[in-house]
Amino acid sequence: MELIFLGTGAGAPSRRRNVTAIALRLTRDDSTVWLFDCGEATQHRMFDAPFGPNRVDRVFITHLHGDHIFGLPGLLSTRSFPENVGPLRLYGPPGIRAFVRATLDGSQTHLSYEIQFHEWTSPEPAPVREGLYTVRAALLDHAIPSYGYRVEEAPFPGRLHADRLRAEGLQPSPLWSQLKAGEDVTLPDGRRLRAADFVDPAEPGRVIAILGDTRPCKAAVELARGADCLVHEATFLDRHAHLASAFFHSTARQAAEIAREAEAKCLILTHVSARYERAEEDEILAEARAVFPNTLLAHDGMVYEIARRKRDV
Repeated sequence: MELIFLGTGAGAPSRRRNVTAIALRLTRDDSTVWLFDCGEATQHRMFDAPFGPNRVDRVFITHLHGDHIFGLPGLLSTRSFPENVGPLRLYGPPGIRAFVRATLDGSQTHLSYEIQFHEWTSPEPAPVREGLYTVRAALLDHAIPSYGYRVEEAPFPGRLHADRLRAEGLQPSPLWSQLKAGEDVTLPDGRRLRAADFVDPAEPGRVIAILGDTRPCKAAVELARGADCLVHEATFLDRHAHLASAFFHSTARQAAEIAREAEAKCLILTHVSARYERAEEDEILAEARAVFPNTLLAHDGMVYEIARRKRDV
């Protein structure tokens, strides 16, 4: 599982940062890509990524500001070119369906696949199960409805000890699968085998929080609670906190405070204002690290692998 930052800027593209788009590459049982936001020219950034538009099968939009959605019509159109491309599920706030339909219909773009729209209708929608992953969304504090996302991975099954089973005289059979699934089994001779004696405890799945534009709020903390990685906007430096508040954004320090309160394991800052030069971006990182040391500042093209959790001993 890895995060690929396709765009890390705020508001408008700059020479060093395109507008927001983050890919979550899932490689556990398959190799699909989920996209979180799709700013202008996102598909261009995919030329340097290890995947193309046809690999994206889920899109999660945080909110409807242009720097988070203007790349979506082009991406959807390009995705239609390969043959036999599967359907795409698109999640987002109310209005995302109308935006997509208007741009595709107005440009007479005809897709070769189905878009399955899912618009959030409450501040805390019901969790969505997507294969091995559960996605939770919650409304944040922004000028327009803006959602954050929490992706929870299912636990990894514990290792089956084949040597112990063979020592009990049990050769490979469907009973092995039952034990692997945590079920106790009874052998033909009447012996009862406990799954706990032959299978290690499950290894916890990973948790990632990717938040949309927001001022500091309780929902941000809860989405990030105990996460292996929190991706949070850092549009402004703390000396511009008045601007952050006025425009419904966060400073780097505020993002770090959210990570600390949530007891996240890692914080990645993104959505950086184009007003800041390179030296000031170093200041953004230093400001956050003073509060939450395990902080990284994302840049376009950055890849971050989320390591598997260790099982509690």
